[in-house]
Amino acid sequence: MALNYGNNDITQDLLVRLKKGDILAFDQIYHQYSHKLYSFVYRILKDEADSEDIVQEVFIKIWELREKLDDYKTLNSFIFTIAYNNSISFIRKKISNSKYRDHLRNASVIQFPDNAFNEIEFNELNQYVEKLIENLPERQKHVYLSHRELGLTYPEIAKEMGISKNTVENHMVKALKYLRQNLKHFLPVARMFLFTLL
Repeated sequence: MALNYGNNDITQDLLVRLKKGDILAFDQIYHQYSHKLYSFVYRILKDEADSEDIVQEVFIKIWELREKLDDYKTLNSFIFTIAYNNSISFIRKKISNSKYRDHLRNASVIQFPDNAFNEIEFNELNQYVEKLIENLPERQKHVYLSHRELGLTYPEIAKEMGISKNTVENHMVKALKYLRQNLKHFLPVARMFLFTLL
C-alpha cells in the first residue's frame, strides 16, 4: 500500500546527498516532514508520546535504508507508508490491552488517508464484530477472548482449559477465519483497520 500525504518536498539532489550519508540532507528532510508526519500518525494513534515514537522510528528507518532510495518522486509516499505501517503494527502489538482498545474506541475521529470512517461508523463496525464474537462456538469464543481481551498466551489458555496448545491454536484460527469472512462486505479501509483489532 503506497500512501501519498501532502506535497513532495524532496528534490533529487537532496536524495542523492542523503544516499551518500549527508547528515545535513537528512536533517533537512526531517525538518520538512516531521511536523506533518506527526500530525498524520496522531490521527491514527490519538496519543502524543506514541506518535512521537513512531515518527522517530520512521526517520531511523529512512536513514537505515537511505542507500536503497532511488526516486525522489516516490519518497514522499514511501515516508508516509512507513509511518502508516508502523502505526498499524504498533496498534496490533498493544491491542490485547483492553484499556488501549477503549482509547481507540473513544477517539473522536479515526482517520486514514484518502478514505476515512468516522466514530459512528467505527462503533457500528465494532458492535457488529462483538455480535460475531458472541456467535462463535463456546470454546472458540473462550479462546479468542482469553487471548485478545485478557492477553493470555496459548500455553496459558491450554492449561486453563485442559486442552493442548495445538487445539487452542486451531480454535483461534477458526475464530479469526469466521470473523474475517463475515467482514468481507465492509469497505476495505474499515475492514483493514478492524482486522488489527481481531
